[in-house]
Amino acid sequence: MLFSKYNISLSSKLSLGILLLAVPIFVISLGILFYQSRRIVRYEAMGRANSVLDATMQRVNNHILTVETATNANSWLVQQYFQPDSMLAISNRVVRLNPHIDGCSISTEPYVFPKYGRYFSVYTVRETDTISTVIEEEYEYFQKIWYKKPKYLDEPCWVAYYDEGDSLELTLDGMIASYSKPLYDTAENFVGIISTDISLLRLSKVITSERPYPNSYFVMLDKDGRYFIHPDSTQLFTHTIFSDADPKLNSDIIALGHEMTAGNSGHMAVDINGASCLVCYQPVPGTTWSLALICPDSDILYGYHRLSYILVPLLIVGLLVILLFSYRTVAHSIRPLNQLVAITQSIAAGDYAVSIPHSNRVDAVGRLQNSFATMSQSLRYHLDSIRETAGQAEHRNEELMRATQLAEEADRQKTAFIQNVTHQRRTPLNIIMGFTQILPDALASAATADTASSPATDASAVSVANVLPIDIAEMMHHNSSHLGRMVLMLFDSSDTGLSKELNSNKLDDISCNDVALEAISYVRPYYPDVNITFHSDVADDFTVKTNHVYLMRSLREVLYNSAKYSDGQHVSLSITVSGTMVRFTVQDTGPGIAEADRELMFKFFTKLDHLSEGLGLGLPLAKRHAQNLGGDLTIDPDYHDGCRMTIEIPVSKQYNDDISNSGR
Repeated sequence: MLFSKYNISLSSKLSLGILLLAVPIFVISLGILFYQSRRIVRYEAMGRANSVLDATMQRVNNHILTVETATNANSWLVQQYFQPDSMLAISNRVVRLNPHIDGCSISTEPYVFPKYGRYFSVYTVRETDTISTVIEEEYEYFQKIWYKKPKYLDEPCWVAYYDEGDSLELTLDGMIASYSKPLYDTAENFVGIISTDISLLRLSKVITSERPYPNSYFVMLDKDGRYFIHPDSTQLFTHTIFSDADPKLNSDIIALGHEMTAGNSGHMAVDINGASCLVCYQPVPGTTWSLALICPDSDILYGYHRLSYILVPLLIVGLLVILLFSYRTVAHSIRPLNQLVAITQSIAAGDYAVSIPHSNRVDAVGRLQNSFATMSQSLRYHLDSIRETAGQAEHRNEELMRATQLAEEADRQKTAFIQNVTHQRRTPLNIIMGFTQILPDALASAATADTASSPATDASAVSVANVLPIDIAEMMHHNSSHLGRMVLMLFDSSDTGLSKELNSNKLDDISCNDVALEAISYVRPYYPDVNITFHSDVADDFTVKTNHVYLMRSLREVLYNSAKYSDGQHVSLSITVSGTMVRFTVQDTGPGIAEADRELMFKFFTKLDHLSEGLGLGLPLAKRHAQNLGGDLTIDPDYHDGCRMTIEIPVSKQYNDDISNSGR
């Protein structure tokens, strides 16, 4: 311990220790407070500056829109009435009707008006309360930026320049921002420029009318970085933001200049003339200019610095108060602690049977002693509970293991039972079906023989003998076929991949048309009155590499389902090829399948109509077989006249020798 070698009391040591802990906490907390306060102040300053910049930009934009609107609104008049007198009147009209506009000139290409020779330019200027319009004296205005730039770009644009006014009879002296727009005659030939001017001095007053801080100021740059609004007038049009910037010492200013000239918006911390500043900038809409608001950190952090002068003395006073109170509190509290030392050492040595007496004190030390006593009792109780719980958990784990084994055995026995029952019923059903196939012929032969031997026999008796047994045989055959179909589906649904019948069928080249006709032949005896039409886009010799049993079962189940639930008149089967897939589409007209039931129709043992025959296995098995073949069975949600289902299988697919391992 830091104070162990000094002969001072425990209370003093604890008090000094608390103070040593408090000092870093106070310092760190104060540092975090100052840091967060600085961030908050700068964040609020940034928001305030951006708000002022947005408001200023709105005012600037209003002036710009006024100039652009006035120019665009009158340019068509100039083109429609392209005569000297009309140009004088329109120029005067632009300035007279728009108090924010200081001047307007309309200048033409050489010799547009032969009467005036090479030069013709009219100009209107606002001087205090007077508006004057004149035809300007001849000068080479074609080289002025307000003329040649829009002519070169072939579109309206803003330009800023310094006009000395030494060559004109009447002009707007000083710094000017002009919106210039090309003029064309009826043949779309360029004939001149209409240019509307505003004084940058006026614009500067508009911009600087609101500032967030006493020493904050605005600057405006063109795309080359030249200043044409700056508090230092010596910088205007003669200096750029890059002029006096040292790449090593003023990289932040250079970065700011590139951001502004690129037309970006944002904020940066920049060191300007040795003073840290917050700079917020935005491009001026419709121009290549950029406006920036510069706020010195000394203004932003003025209140923050004043706060530090108050908090530091408070910190010192607070630490002294903590030292005094901690010493008195510790000295009073630690007196009875030694009584607990011996007992707690015994508990630490593993003697959990030791008992800690309860205290009648209500202070922290008394509560501590009582807490230790309660903890000792709880410790003994929980140790006993842990031992008992561990024994119970072990017993339950053994029971769970036995239950799991029983469940696995029950599942295995269930599967074996289903397969065994279905297999045992399948053999006699095949025999019954065989007898029912030969019974009609046998009865018919017997009836013929009886008739021939007894010519006097009643004709109605002969009819009953010939017809009734045949009808019974057909009914037996029909029902036994249904029973056989259901037993086969039940057997198929319980198959987990061990069926020798399916596994013995190898992949063969199967004719699509043949398997379709075979499926139709299978369904027709069940529904002889249903007309099933067939259409194929493939040739009879077109084959697919697949499993005949799986494909046949899928196709005939879909056909059976369609014949069963359709209107009995419009059931069709068609075959098409799409890329590497063959599509068997079964379509019918009828009630169809409700959208809410489409998710249930492919679930095993789920029937949409509980009163209908069947096991709820046909469509789920058909979908599973199609998926085993590498395809799928889907229902067309866009068909609403009945039901349209599509079995899609690949033209060729590689399977393992054991088909049951293909995802069943």
